[in-house]
Amino acid sequence: MGELHRIDRGETPTTLSRAVTAYLATLDSPEQQGTRNAYRTTLRALIAEFTDTGDPGEPTKKDKEPFAVAGLDDNAAVEKLTGWFTTRWGQRKPATWNRNLDTLRSAAAYWQDQGWITADPTRRLRRRGRTIDRSKALPKDDIEDFLARPNLELRLKTLCRMLYETAARASEILALDVATLNLGNRTAKVRRKGGAVDVIVWQTGTARLLPRLLCGRTRGPVFLTDRKARVSLAPADLDPGTGRARLSYRRAAELFAEATAGHQDGPWTLHQLRHSALTHAAEAGANTSTLLSYSGHTSVASLARYARVSPEALSRWQQDRDTARRH
Repeated sequence: MGELHRIDRGETPTTLSRAVTAYLATLDSPEQQGTRNAYRTTLRALIAEFTDTGDPGEPTKKDKEPFAVAGLDDNAAVEKLTGWFTTRWGQRKPATWNRNLDTLRSAAAYWQDQGWITADPTRRLRRRGRTIDRSKALPKDDIEDFLARPNLELRLKTLCRMLYETAARASEILALDVATLNLGNRTAKVRRKGGAVDVIVWQTGTARLLPRLLCGRTRGPVFLTDRKARVSLAPADLDPGTGRARLSYRRAAELFAEATAGHQDGPWTLHQLRHSALTHAAEAGANTSTLLSYSGHTSVASLARYARVSPEALSRWQQDRDTARRH
């Protein structure tokens, strides 16, 4: 991050649009690209509400005066921001509400550090608690029974096995190219949510399936569609030998849902494989540091929802410590 310079309050008031541009410029590392893009969307909406302008740094419309960021100190502006935010995100999930609120608060903290405003304009808003769904993790035996089905398509079996063994996001696995696989070490580099590059590691099950799936291919996406692409695509998303395209998340999710529709609690989702992998790792005693590396999370708070033991594991723990049952 570049050096930040404080601007004296006696200088010409900074417009909200330019204040947003200055704040986004502080998110300048490659790892922050995803964060910067997400924050830009929220802050553009704030600019549109207060100045009726477009992108940060663009001039405002001629029939409206630029809104000075210092104006956010006014009670009327605080009231307006509170009402706008509640209307825009009040009906969304707590995670969405909190993410957008955190964006505004991060920007406001920067503006306070610069001396452009004196107080947090979001002070009347409160973060919301999230309802934890403890049922997303699937029993380990159910996953193994599904993957052992003899009629399960090789491509889907490899994808699901890889998702479960690596605990990676489906989008990360589907973005893999054959050339990036290190089959000997059972590893591959993936680009995590937010843009960071990380390494995933798989086990014997995936190691046995991948050579069968690839059939000697050395280039192109790992997971391909059934047929040759009918539309023009980027070369990186095509297998040069067959012309088949990279398997999309939507199609992969459809195939998995169809395959698990008749299963107990089905159909399952691809995300449940990641959730289950992390839950089962926590039940097996993996420490927080290992779970963070396994999941690709950078925050323990984000990891917490996955690290809760399943009802089956809780039952086993209770039985193991039931002294009356031993007699």
